[in-house]
Amino acid sequence: MILLNLVSTVLLAAEAVEQKGGLFDVNATLPIMAVQFIVFVALLNVIFFKPLSKAIDDRDDYVRSQIIEAKERLEKAELVVKQYEQELATARKATQNVLATAQAGANKIRNERIDAAMAEAKAKVATAKAEIEKQKQDATSSLDTEVESLSRQVLEKLLGNLVRS
Repeated sequence: MILLNLVSTVLLAAEAVEQKGGLFDVNATLPIMAVQFIVFVALLNVIFFKPLSKAIDDRDDYVRSQIIEAKERLEKAELVVKQYEQELATARKATQNVLATAQAGANKIRNERIDAAMAEAKAKVATAKAEIEKQKQDATSSLDTEVESLSRQVLEKLLGNLVRS
């Protein structure tokens, strides 16, 4: 309604001013062209610009939401990484403790076996020394009897019958 009043006012003004031969001829074409331009802009706005701006806004909202979700996922991932690093450190400490305990146990068993082997070796050495000492005494006593027997024989041969009595 306002648009019709405006158009009619422009048309009346254009008829009243109707002068020919100037730089611009103001007649009914100018308001009609203005109305056509306004209608064209309104149609473009409804058909093209509003859907385009809506699509751009929707895309902007989508990108923003994706950025926010990505930040949230990144924060969650960082928390999970920190948690796993803590668990890994705890597991490493536990593993080191288990290894230290196992190594201490192995060292203890090794030392016990070494001590047992040393004791067994000492016992065998002592037994061997005792046997050698016994054999030495036996050999010495047997040699003593042989020496005594041989010395009697030598004396008998040398001294003859004097020694026999």
